[in-house]
Amino acid sequence: MLGRGILKLEVINLSKSFKDNEVLKNIDFTFESGKIYGLIGRNGVGKTTFFNSLNEDIDIDSGAFYLEDSYGRNRLNTNDIGYVVSTPVVPEFLTTREFLTFFLEINHLDVDVDYYFDLVKIDKKDQDKLLRDFSHGMKNKMQILINIISNPKVILMDEPLTSLDIVVQEDMKRLLKSLKKDHIIIFSTHILELAMDLCDEIVILNKKKLESVPKDNLNTKKYKDKIIKALKGEEDV
Repeated sequence: MLGRGILKLEVINLSKSFKDNEVLKNIDFTFESGKIYGLIGRNGVGKTTFFNSLNEDIDIDSGAFYLEDSYGRNRLNTNDIGYVVSTPVVPEFLTTREFLTFFLEINHLDVDVDYYFDLVKIDKKDQDKLLRDFSHGMKNKMQILINIISNPKVILMDEPLTSLDIVVQEDMKRLLKSLKKDHIIIFSTHILELAMDLCDEIVILNKKKLESVPKDNLNTKKYKDKIIKALKGEEDV
């Protein structure tokens, strides 16, 4: 994949309510390539709503999104987004090989499918298995792989690793870290330890807004306690 230079994703004045329930309020935030952002918050706080807003899966009350790259600053296009949802949807009537071959063809990539099997370490016994016979974790792994192949500028990941076993988690962490230079990666999780281990910057969805936590505060008990209090609504970051 060719280098893209620095990418910036600007979120401006994003608000979203569901009837009388205000979930996101006047959010302003800028994400950049070169980092994996850990988006954390309690279950139901609005992390998926934030992703669905960016991906235009829901109507928003207000807000605008801009993507800046080497060609300039333009409105964010959903074609620039890869979205790994928490519950993967794959064509279960296809085998792994058929699915990957199809995706390589529609993305006009003349690459041996075995390259991608090796990239995400899909065992030979699984390469011609029907996707319907895969575990939830393996389907999630395939979903992540498809987003790598399509090579979007922005990758949204909604709880993508929690269903994977420890060994596969570590493999996927290494892969994501190798992608961050040329992508904006926003990784949603409610598991603080996972975010601290994988991510370069923690972003908390707290009191309907996004708040960033400096990297130099990471991996200390004091920092962790502060985050937990913020998630409980007991303290600002």
